[in-house]
Amino acid sequence: MCVRPRQAANESWKRNKQIMGKKRVIQKSDTVADSGRQTVSSSLLPKKRLSEGLIHIQSTYNNTIVSISDFSGNIILSSSAGALGFKGAKKSTPYAATKVAEFLGEKAKAIGLQKVVILIKGVGAGRESALRSFVAQGFHVDVIRDVTPVPHNGPRPPKPRRV
Repeated sequence: MCVRPRQAANESWKRNKQIMGKKRVIQKSDTVADSGRQTVSSSLLPKKRLSEGLIHIQSTYNNTIVSISDFSGNIILSSSAGALGFKGAKKSTPYAATKVAEFLGEKAKAIGLQKVVILIKGVGAGRESALRSFVAQGFHVDVIRDVTPVPHNGPRPPKPRRV
């Protein structure tokens, strides 16, 4: 049996006290956070510079996905309401779609995007608010096109019930 000196045991107890337990004191750093918003880091931005591109807004009943691509279809930036931390039914709200559009709008401005063509797909609640958010950020919108797929005749109906 090994006996530690009393001072060493006291130091290890203090170290464990900082790690363990329910109550923790969070050390505040000297940097000031910008009200919880994520800042655009230059290392996370793509190297490709664009002056004009396509914005794809896919708004479903469960989520809103926004992608920015060049005219040949290569995706440059992409994000969704779920990727920003919205969970469950909150992902499909207009507020979540606005936040996604604001987040991608900042990144798009950082890579030099100015003129855009907006393609909207889906019937979700976030389609209008995402579009309004991009327009409010100062992008020059050339075309707004709805590319929601529409069935011509739909699936075959069930056969009539025999009673």
